[in-house]
Amino acid sequence: MTAPEYIFEANSKPSLPWHEVPLIRATETSVKGYGCLVDTPDTFEIEIVRWPQQGWRPIDEGTGDEAGWVEGTFKCDWQGDVLYGENEAVKGHYVLGWSTDPQKAQTGRQTGPRDQVLLWHMNYHPDGGQMFWPLDKKPFIVPAALPGDNLTPEKVVAFWCDGSRGLYIHPGVWHEGIFPVEDNQRFLDRQGAVHARVSADIGKEFGVYLSCPLRADKIREF
Repeated sequence: MTAPEYIFEANSKPSLPWHEVPLIRATETSVKGYGCLVDTPDTFEIEIVRWPQQGWRPIDEGTGDEAGWVEGTFKCDWQGDVLYGENEAVKGHYVLGWSTDPQKAQTGRQTGPRDQVLLWHMNYHPDGGQMFWPLDKKPFIVPAALPGDNLTPEKVVAFWCDGSRGLYIHPGVWHEGIFPVEDNQRFLDRQGAVHARVSADIGKEFGVYLSCPLRADKIREF
């Protein structure tokens, strides 16, 4: 299986049905198991997972988890109907999703309301956790699913964060970039330096896009 391409023209993707993801308010209770909310990003520690044991000989104590973490600004920017992301921490550039059928999506102008992100891809990092801290203090959402390679659309939720606190996700938790409710937003991103990534192309695997609501009236209380 080849790694996905993250920069492409939206109309290179097919028209597919949409599976709406439940939008849940991010609270200490609702994010339990996925991660936690963050109040003090400067001192927040990222979990680093030790290199896995290959056979019967164990990894030496004090080794295998020394790569540490990297950080930088994660920028999200709507261009017309298409949402782009740039992660300075790992030098990544992405098409995160679109607000309408990708065959009709335009980058030069907005053709309709941005009340959803149609998500084509998710991934997780087995080597470490990841923190998103909203530098602009504006609402955002993060799609997520609990660890395990048997991902299905029904296992995905989206957390609504009001912009007053950050969100941290544990190693192995499925996610995608952060989705701004407004036109653009910046986040402090901190994550494991190895940056191992396991991906799922939602459209190819399941024949749907994940519709992640961006409207506050869609929020479900946990």
